[in-house]
Amino acid sequence: MSGIQWIKVGQVKDFPADGGLCVQAAQRQIAIFNFERRGEWFATDNQCPHKQQMAISRGMIGSHGTDCEPKVACPFHKKTFSLQDGRCLSGDGFQLKTYPVKVERDEVWVGVE
Repeated sequence: MSGIQWIKVGQVKDFPADGGLCVQAAQRQIAIFNFERRGEWFATDNQCPHKQQMAISRGMIGSHGTDCEPKVACPFHKKTFSLQDGRCLSGDGFQLKTYPVKVERDEVWVGVE
């Protein structure tokens, strides 16, 4: 049975407010999002599942629908993905892998299996 391994990926100050940054963790490129307006952090694969470009961390974040679900838009193809569960919000069958994020004493950690 596998568990989550928490990896320190930086300090809060290293991440742009209301934006993303790509980090290398567990031999993966992971996009970490500091959604400061919401007071929340999110992490997904950095690779867009649509065209396999390493670009998700450079996407714009915002809210989707009446329930204001947090989302990110691929900067190249404008496909949008839920930051909560990675599903494509543009009506396509694409899926981003998501990871848990925690902030402790101004340190940002991502959980990988």
